Amino acid sequence: MGRVMAEPTPLFPETAPRRVHEGVTGDGHVLALREWGAAGGRPALVLHGGPGSGGSALLARVFDPARWRVLVPDQRGAGASRPRGATVRNTTEHLLADLRTLRHELGIARWTVVGGSWGATLALAHAADEPGAVDALLLRSAFLGRGEDLAAFFDASLAPAAWAALVDAAGVPAGAAVPELLAALQQALHGEHAEAAALAWRRWERALSSSAGDRGPVQGEDAAALADRYRVQVHYLRHGCWLRERPLLTRCAAVPAVATLLLHADDDRVCRPEGARSLAAALPGAALRWVPGAGHDPAHPAMAAASVGALAALAARGDFGGGA
Repeated sequence: MGRVMAEPTPLFPETAPRRVHEGVTGDGHVLALREWGAAGGRPALVLHGGPGSGGSALLARVFDPARWRVLVPDQRGAGASRPRGATVRNTTEHLLADLRTLRHELGIARWTVVGGSWGATLALAHAADEPGAVDALLLRSAFLGRGEDLAAFFDASLAPAAWAALVDAAGVPAGAAVPELLAALQQALHGEHAEAAALAWRRWERALSSSAGDRGPVQGEDAAALADRYRVQVHYLRHGCWLRERPLLTRCAAVPAVATLLLHADDDRVCRPEGARSLAAALPGAALRWVPGAGHDPAHPAMAAASVGALAALAARGDFGGGA
């Protein structure tokens, strides 16, 4: 297991997508897909987090656009996919089916799969679902979807003021158990105070993700979009991300023996380092690299540097370097 200590490598410049298109699922969803990079480049599937967060140009900026064809789909209910915030016919199995369909429609035999947080969860589930379709895996700040992972995330001691705002918005006691909190948040996000609940959740998430900690009430963000995002997220979290019957660590046995790199910050308070250690143990061929001080922020200079460097190595020589 290595530690990333090199000077930060700048992200590639932000550009408009080379292509934007939509696909109809046939069961009520319209899925958005953006492409960056070279049309003839090595295909890379980039899976956003959340669930429900949607893709962004930032996710494509760790790739050299001259060498990669970068595919960033918005999952059901997320980003530019429609209907935004929808939870009907929206489960992990639906998302896996969408990825199978997308790959076949694009005529891609194998792709490199990159995901962070929930995106890493879905990346692993996809690799286990279609092992022959994946030629490499880069997993940042992986979330395992277990009960203990949720308990670690919803820990009142991590940001007391933000926690007080969250439970107040949910209408539950400060000592509420995670299932009670999630049930109350789901109800609030479908009620007349949905935007207030979403802003409180965003404050909690931001307090844990950033090295700056709790910065107080959220300002300048689209509360309606946040409400849609957290409707999807709470829907998944209340159902254990549909991983209870086949936990992610169990699915790892079906993941192909391809170049696999886990990047994780040693101070990540959203997806704890213990989860990365468990995942590395379940994937014997994977390399785990610690990124000091990056928290849960994909744009942190050290995490961006680690991602850019790993993908450059993969494109140049077929592995992530450092034994991965």
